[in-house]
Amino acid sequence: MPANRSLALKRGLALIAALPLLTLAACGYGSESKDEGTTKVAAGSEKIDGLDSVKIGYFGNLTHATALVGNQKGFFQKELGATKAEYAVFNAGPSEIEALNSGSIDIGWIGPSPSINGYTKSKGTNLRIIGGSASGGVKLVVNPDKIKSLKDVKGKKIATPQLGNTQDVALLNWISDQGWKVDAESGKGDVSVVRTDNKVTPDAYKNGSIDGAWVPEPTASKLVAEGGKVLLDEADLWPDKKFVITNIIVSQKFLKEHPDVVEAVLKGSVETNKWINANPDEAKASANAQLKIDSGKELPADVIDPAWKSIQFINDPLASTLNTEAEHAVKAGLLEKPDLAGIYDLTLLNKVLEAEGESAVDDAGLGTK
Repeated sequence: MPANRSLALKRGLALIAALPLLTLAACGYGSESKDEGTTKVAAGSEKIDGLDSVKIGYFGNLTHATALVGNQKGFFQKELGATKAEYAVFNAGPSEIEALNSGSIDIGWIGPSPSINGYTKSKGTNLRIIGGSASGGVKLVVNPDKIKSLKDVKGKKIATPQLGNTQDVALLNWISDQGWKVDAESGKGDVSVVRTDNKVTPDAYKNGSIDGAWVPEPTASKLVAEGGKVLLDEADLWPDKKFVITNIIVSQKFLKEHPDVVEAVLKGSVETNKWINANPDEAKASANAQLKIDSGKELPADVIDPAWKSIQFINDPLASTLNTEAEHAVKAGLLEKPDLAGIYDLTLLNKVLEAEGESAVDDAGLGTK
């Protein structure tokens, strides 16, 4: 590897490693989800494994709607009996991984890139992916006055949520596929990749400091509500239009010590997804209600309606697509070739699915032995 590329790679990895500290300084280990009665323990129920509580983390994103709805409708608490479900809401993957490492949460809903980074940086000791939750819900939205076709993206300023995050890697890989060049660390090149927090991306779009963004829902639909145009749905780049956007992870220590609790949370997740898919409108309203509880704001109809339609809620972690996303990060220079063997343990999920009469899911050869 050339010296300058090696230095850039080390700097990139160092910055990614520092992100948890930067995020934690800003918001701690995540804000506690307000208890509106959905986590109340049913009378006469018993604790699982004698455990008082299980700490569950998720983002305030629609791509984490399984966790939002499972919390709001009490699906997790129902399965946990007298073991109380406690929730923490995060803004970014690195802070959730740090919380998992510290024991501040036990189980979390999280994107693929933080899962990969967390697993590889710990040399395979800190987490397991135990299930899937969602596919899709990511779009390239652009200013139609400045960008009228895919080729017009060259020379423009496109935002992603964070250096090395799932959407950042996807954009860098797409740019490479166009034959264009971008320095992954600085974001400078044939396209200017501007790392911008999802909270401020709509304002950045309105004031013209970016020309578009490769972002998850509901940010993508917020941009459309501001006059943006969907130029590309990332699902169109994947076989069967499916790719993992949200995983369920658990600390290996907690999985080893409390498998029955983990199984109960997974059962709650499967039941939640079943209910979401059978009751899409009510589920959308439930997710929005939990967003309001957690953040003080609900999404308007012109944002949540199109956003909801672009997300598939599934139990399959789509393991082969996670492996492909890791390969994209390596190609972009943001990750050394990882050893992902053992990142999945789908034993308990498949047990739950079998009991529900559903087909088992595959770990693409990346499961525990």
